[in-house]
Amino acid sequence: MTKKIFNFFGILVVVILLLLFTIPLLFKGKITSMVKDQVNKHINAAVDFSAVNVSAFRHFPKLSVAIENLSVVGKDEFSADTLLSVSSFDLSVNLWSAITGGDITIYNIDLDQPRIHAIVNKNGLPNWNIAMPSTSTETSTESKPMNMSIKGYAIKNGYVSFVNDSTHMSTEIENLNHEGKGDFSADIFTLNTNTTADAVTFVYCGVPFLSKAKASIDMALDIDTKAARFTFKTDKIKVNDLQISTDGNFQLINDSTYGMDINFKAPSTEFKTLLSLIPCIYQNNFTAVKTSGQAIFNGFVKGNYSPHQLPAYQVNLRVDNGFFQYPDLPEPVKNINVAVKIDNPDGVSDHTVVDISKGHIELASQPFDFKVVVKTPISNLWVDAAAKGNLDLSKVTKFMKLGVGTQLAGIVNADVAVTGFASAMQQQKLNQFDAKGTIALNNFQYASADYPTGVELKNMLLIFNPKNVTLNNLAGQYLKTNFSANGIVSNILPYMFSNKTLDGVLNVKADYLDLNQWMGVSTDTANKNKATSAPFAVPARYNLTLNAVADKVHYDKMDITALSGSLQVADETVKMNNIKGNALDGQIAINGYYATKLDKKKPDISFTYNVVGLDIQKTFTAFNTVQKLMPVAQCLSGKLSSMFTMSGKLGDNMMPDMNSLKGSGDVMVLNGVLNNFAPVQKLAQTLNVSQLNQLTIKDVKGLFEFANGKVLVKPFNLKYSGIDMEIGGTHGFDQSLDYIINMKVPRALMGTQGNALVNNLTTQISNKGIPIKVSDVVNLQVKLGGTIKNAIIKTDLKQTANSLAQDMKQQAADFVKAKVDSTKQAVTTAVKDTLKSVKNQVVNTAKDEVTKILTGNKDSTKGDDPKKKLEDAGKNIWQKMNPFKH
Repeated sequence: MTKKIFNFFGILVVVILLLLFTIPLLFKGKITSMVKDQVNKHINAAVDFSAVNVSAFRHFPKLSVAIENLSVVGKDEFSADTLLSVSSFDLSVNLWSAITGGDITIYNIDLDQPRIHAIVNKNGLPNWNIAMPSTSTETSTESKPMNMSIKGYAIKNGYVSFVNDSTHMSTEIENLNHEGKGDFSADIFTLNTNTTADAVTFVYCGVPFLSKAKASIDMALDIDTKAARFTFKTDKIKVNDLQISTDGNFQLINDSTYGMDINFKAPSTEFKTLLSLIPCIYQNNFTAVKTSGQAIFNGFVKGNYSPHQLPAYQVNLRVDNGFFQYPDLPEPVKNINVAVKIDNPDGVSDHTVVDISKGHIELASQPFDFKVVVKTPISNLWVDAAAKGNLDLSKVTKFMKLGVGTQLAGIVNADVAVTGFASAMQQQKLNQFDAKGTIALNNFQYASADYPTGVELKNMLLIFNPKNVTLNNLAGQYLKTNFSANGIVSNILPYMFSNKTLDGVLNVKADYLDLNQWMGVSTDTANKNKATSAPFAVPARYNLTLNAVADKVHYDKMDITALSGSLQVADETVKMNNIKGNALDGQIAINGYYATKLDKKKPDISFTYNVVGLDIQKTFTAFNTVQKLMPVAQCLSGKLSSMFTMSGKLGDNMMPDMNSLKGSGDVMVLNGVLNNFAPVQKLAQTLNVSQLNQLTIKDVKGLFEFANGKVLVKPFNLKYSGIDMEIGGTHGFDQSLDYIINMKVPRALMGTQGNALVNNLTTQISNKGIPIKVSDVVNLQVKLGGTIKNAIIKTDLKQTANSLAQDMKQQAADFVKAKVDSTKQAVTTAVKDTLKSVKNQVVNTAKDEVTKILTGNKDSTKGDDPKKKLEDAGKNIWQKMNPFKH
């Protein structure tokens, strides 16, 4: 009897284990289908995940549901932005409730390595507003709704980026770890949270108020779910060494509006706590630093936050008689007296006042004084700022610890003051704006781990006046390049404080420039195809002209001498105007542009080249585009000249995306010798004409076009050793060949094998009843196919008087059609994207105008001119349709 009981329980245990293994498999499809169905119903975004894994053992006795590699990508204007990506999204739920479909209790939600990119665009539209409005009109109460409760959640190794382009504010949080526990099923409950982050950065209007600060928060939130209100009070907030206490509440008013009433302050009045916010000090043996002095830090945030509104806020910071000194350094930094107040009484950005009324610091017993007052930053920026002091940078190491290997020297002399409205500066109303003084830098030297070879500025003088800032006597050295510069920069204050464009003209001269070092380009052929860096993104808000002259420039394997030209940086585009130089034993002239306005990862390029007398072999080695466009150059020595236009996109490592390139031009071989070119060698072997093994080419000109990875070579004539050739066709960037060669070959040049070939061709035609007579000069038509390494030769006697252009008619038509289809697709995409953008602009503009009428706010200074936006949109379409115009 006992044995039977043990057998029964043994079988029961085995059955239970089998059920625990099989139940997740049986219900995996149901759960996966439910997840996808619910997501599609409620989320207006592209949601994807690699797998849904269900397990009864991972969190036994709870059922674990894990979604792997989850991503949420926005739509419409945010279609290129990933809102959320998560390595693993793991839920622990009640096993029985999952089986029966009853009320579900979620014990825990774990997000592993989430990356959140929250964006508010210039029109105030957030990318996280992806919840679809409910369209259900059902009122039936026959079925009981499913209830879901959550006990806790955790975020591990997270990353958060928040960028608000409408308010010029951004936040970045690295290595975020956060957990919360509470009964989310209750209407009112307490959520206990703990948060840590390795690096927090906060930037407002270009000013970094926090930079890579370490932070932690231990907080209990009282949550009223019906009112969507969070109330809190804690003194367990730390930012580096600064402890902060806060109390208040936070309320979700709707999907994009949040109410706030928050007060904060630093309980400690020790100066050292504030000093910890300076990264270079906090990261260098901060606990050993001697300090004294008093500090005050407090403020509040009160009101509603939305994409179109900010709450009122105030931040107060004061330091009195601050002092700090490293115990192993001889000099202190003392008499630090600073008073800062940032005040916005009503949340209107234009009402923000930044007032640094007092700033004094003594560095190695040398005083430095400053003040800054900024008002009406949006409508008409007003600034009152001044700085005065001298600093011997070589003495910095006496009071500040620098990084390992860091060296610093030089003398800074500053005595500058500006007062007035920035608009007066822009409009040249010099009687309404005052700027005067100078900033001079002499014998500056800096070296570090990032700049091991060092940067040297022998002289630099900035002269401030109401009209602009003049740069004089700049001279220095970097990476063995001796350079000098002068110029004028305008609109500095509007650029710094009001998000306006910086204007200027700079004249630069250099003796030797090794771009391989400046750009980090590897000359290691083994790693040539490996991407080393992303394409350079041209910054916005610049209208700078750089006139440059360089005695010698080295790039990759090419040397350019007597380089001159002009670069214009504007509208996220670098225009190259009349760039000239001597290179590859000839002369090169380039005009064109490089733009990242439409695509930061794949910049648009368009160049016009005019090259004269270049060495063919050196040119083939220097340019990978020449290797694709003119592969025959690998076996051709001599000189060439060319004029051609090219447009397309760049990919990784600043290399052209070959399939995107299109263009046309001509190439003139001034004189050259073709040796060991495999297709021609095979032709020489087929016809038994030894003269073809080495061709001398002189003053031969060809026209070409290229698009979609193919090059169309238009018919050109070549005559050598009594052989007349007319050549034309296409070849691909993939080395494929499709050429036709009409030849007139004297039979006397053809050996026994060649004449046998001609006789065989004659016999084949005669057998078809076509009379034919072959003279002393044989008219042959050769079709050259296959690839460059493995050419396929087909020969026939040419029986018609058609020109090669007529023979190539279908081939040329196919090339043009493919080119037109490609352009049409690009234009269609551009038109769709632009019209969608225009539609959004019109809708947003209409909303803004209605809001102004209803609220009585007729301030027309906010935002861009909608007419200008439509004109810009049209220009974008035109550029897509005309890739060689800019």
